[in-house]
Parts: sequence; C-alpha cells; structure tokens
Amino acid sequence: MATVRDSFHTRIGFILAAAGSAIGLGNIWGFPTQAANNGGGAFLFIYLIVTLLLALPALYSEMYIGNQTQKNPVGALEEACASKSARMGKFAGLFGLMGAILMLSFYSIVAGWMLSHALAPLSELVGLTGVATWLETSSLGRNIIFTPIFIVLTALIIFQGIHAGIERWSSRLMPALFIMLIGLIIYILQQPGASEGLKMYLVPDFNQITDPKLIISAMGQAFFSLSIGVGGMMVYGSYLKKGDNLGKLVASITALDTLIAFLAGLLIIPALFVAQHNGLKVFDNGVLIGEGQLIFNILPNLFDAMGDVGIIVGLVFFSLMSMAALTSTLSSTEVPVSYLVEDKNMSRNKATFGVSIVVLIASMTLVAFFDTLFGMIITWVNTFQLPIMGLFYFIVVGWLWSRGNRLRDEAKRGDNLWITLWANYIRFVCPILLSIVFINVAFN
Repeated sequence: MATVRDSFHTRIGFILAAAGSAIGLGNIWGFPTQAANNGGGAFLFIYLIVTLLLALPALYSEMYIGNQTQKNPVGALEEACASKSARMGKFAGLFGLMGAILMLSFYSIVAGWMLSHALAPLSELVGLTGVATWLETSSLGRNIIFTPIFIVLTALIIFQGIHAGIERWSSRLMPALFIMLIGLIIYILQQPGASEGLKMYLVPDFNQITDPKLIISAMGQAFFSLSIGVGGMMVYGSYLKKGDNLGKLVASITALDTLIAFLAGLLIIPALFVAQHNGLKVFDNGVLIGEGQLIFNILPNLFDAMGDVGIIVGLVFFSLMSMAALTSTLSSTEVPVSYLVEDKNMSRNKATFGVSIVVLIASMTLVAFFDTLFGMIITWVNTFQLPIMGLFYFIVVGWLWSRGNRLRDEAKRGDNLWITLWANYIRFVCPILLSIVFINVAFN
C-alpha cells in the first residue's frame, strides 16, 4: 500500500490512548452501579480476579492480532484467517466494524447528555437558570443539539490522525480525567454519610462471593469495561511498532483501566450514601433506584443540596464524564476510518467525514425512535456483539491463525515455558470462560 501508516510515537502516548479507549462510561457509570447492586466489596473482589483471568487475555488477543498484522481490523482478521477462510475473517472484521458504528450511535447520545449536564452548572453560575434547567432535562431538542456536537468533537480529533490527534489529545485528557476524579473523591469522602458507603465498597462480605449472579455480573463488567469486541483495541495495536513488548503494555492498560474503575466506585458509592444521608431515596430493597439513570437523577439532586459548592462539583463531575466518553469514542471511530483509508483508498478527512455522517444518521434514528430502539441497540452490542467477537479473537489466535502467529509457533516449539502456558491458556481456557459469560448473560 502506497500510504505510509500513521503511528503512536511514544509508549506512554499509546498507553494513555488505549487506556482512554477502555476507560469510558462503562467504568465511571457502569462499574459503580454494578458494584452497588451486587454486594459492593464482594463484587470488587471478584471483579479484580476475573479481570486477570479473562479481560486481560481478551485485550491481549485483540491487540495481538492488530499488532502482528499491522492492518485495520477488517484486513487484520482477513489475514489471520487466510489459511482457513479469508472470507470468514473479512466478514468478522466487517461485523466488528458494524458494532463500532452501533456503539457510537448510542454512545454519542449518552455522551451528549454528559456534555449538556456539564454546561448546566456554568449556565447557573452566570444566572441563566432557565437554560440550566433545560440542559438538565431530557428532551428531543436537547438530543438533536448535543448528539451532533459530540460527534463533531470526536471527528475534529480523528481528522488530525494518530499522533497529532488521538495520541496528543489522549495525553491531555487522561491526566485531567485522573486529577478531577481524585479531587472529587477527596471532597465526597469528607461529606456526612460517605463512610457508610466506603465500608460497603471496601469491606467484602465473603458469604456473597459464591453467588453465581455476582460472579457473572463481575465477569461481564470486567470484559465490557475494556471495550473489547469492536476492533478499537485491534486498530490501536496495529499502530504500535511490531515487536514491542505487547504483554507489558496490555498489563499497563488493564491496570490503568481497573484503577479508574476502582476510583469511580470510590467516588460514586460513597456519593450515593451521602445523598441518602441528605434525605434522598437511593435504594429500594437493596437495589438502586433507576440503576443506569442514577447519574442523571440522584447525583444532580445531591449537587443541588450542597448549595453553591455543588455547582462546582457538578461541573467537575460531568466534565469528567464527558472526557471519559470522548476518549472512548475516538477508538470506535478510528475502526471504520482506518478501514476506509487503507482498504478503500480514501483520504483521512473524507473517511472521517463519511463515518461521522453515518454515525449521525444512526444516532438521529435512535433519537427519533428512542423508546423502541435505544435499549435494544445497547443490549445487542453489550450482550451479543462484544462477547461474540471476543470469543472469535480467542479462536483466531488459538486455533485459526496458523501462519504468522508467533504466539502459537513459540508455544509449539516449547522453548519458553511462560509463552507455552500463556498460549494454551488463551487457546483452551479463555474460550470456555467467555462462553460461560455469554451464555449466562444472553439467556438469563
């Protein structure tokens, strides 16, 4: 191919970009909700174990395919499956690309909510209380305005390429996200009621750790929080120099992702108990009221109850959420963009513009038929798309890829005991573990 591929220029830039892809609303929104509904400390304990057993090798497998082929996800899977069925590999790559578009269609809407909630405290600070109320209230008009704004923000970074766009902005957004998260935790932990939430979160009840529902929830959350299955991590791996120590990089990304999820729980769960202490109803028979909507219902009410300082806390919190969403949409957008640039010989600008238009049309379709389509698309992506593709990555690395698969070649030679064990773990154990997750999540 005549076009020279862009790439990450520094290891830290790559780690921050890849971790940013994984660190999104699933970590800061989904993880605390799951933890609060599944035993707090017991859920955290199991989550950490299954992250090591399942999520880390799944992330490794996806990035390994991209790194070894140095191609976009469609071309990478086509090459990896060439000895068995290149057509099947290409179809799987296109299936993952479709999943990236679908994920972006609903993610952009939710990210728009975060952005509007971040602007609401600013409006209140300058006396525009009517505007602030509109920004905080769900409406068709708000979706029509803020969803395109977020799609445009993502496109502006993707336009600039891997190094000048994704790497540079991830290196700015991720440290800011981390600092804001730490600052919010310090503030919330000083509020009345926070200690009760801290106890629930950090002290596991070991009688609960054998609960099948808790284990399956933790396995699903660990897998989904790393954004495995739509090709974002594969395309990032392909932009990394072939032969780099992928194992250490994947471990760093997983550790950073897990740390942010842990810190999000350290913020959200005590905040729920602070809200409860202030008279807000948070739990009903031990289950969170509204579950996924708690961020938009309970937390804004908590911030309002804090008075003037609550305006600042609300601004910082929803700015944090907007940053987390943006770092995730970058990788999902790069999946179809890289395919159009490399396989269809489009310029990056045209590819980015085309993908953004498709995502906008898909998002506006969800907005127009929100009650019917929104939940259905989220369920499809999280319950079926991600685990099916994750399972396929394990099968590709362990079974289908016979030529160019350095991991299998080294395992067969048996020169290195660690690589032999790792390759066989990915080949035999991981597909079984992920199949258990998929069956339980999909059919229960």
